[in-house]
Amino acid sequence: MKLRFRKPALALTLVGALALAACDDDPIVPEEEHGDAAAVQLVMNGAVIATFTFDDSNAWVGGELEVEVGEETPHIDVNFLDEDGDVIDWDLSEFYLEVEVDDETIAEFEQDTPGEFGGHLHGEAVGETNVTFSLMHGAIGTGHADLVTTGIHAHVEAPTP
Repeated sequence: MKLRFRKPALALTLVGALALAACDDDPIVPEEEHGDAAAVQLVMNGAVIATFTFDDSNAWVGGELEVEVGEETPHIDVNFLDEDGDVIDWDLSEFYLEVEVDDETIAEFEQDTPGEFGGHLHGEAVGETNVTFSLMHGAIGTGHADLVTTGIHAHVEAPTP
């Protein structure tokens, strides 16, 4: 039995296969960037604690996070700022905040609502650790990071007698 291929059918099959293979993984087109923040500010009780800038320095300026063992800070708002210094109002169905504490035996960061842009630092044990903030895109727990700060220093002190 001899198989015959018709040129139009073969061409259509090849074009279709190439189109399907190229749908989401086009190495020539860069992935869409979602995060356009220029800085992150940590605000507690209306006062700016520290500011991180996404520039050549990629560093925190200002203070550090402080809490006593067995205590928690007042609510800390994590504000992402645009280039004009205005707070960006993220679409909460697409973006969320993820917070990572290097050593959770020293301190933990608790968000009142998963993914909210803020929360409380809890003192677990005397010591020092770093806290990193990430702007995540996608569903909570499965998204990808668009922006990530370096760690800000967190200091947990013994309770005041």
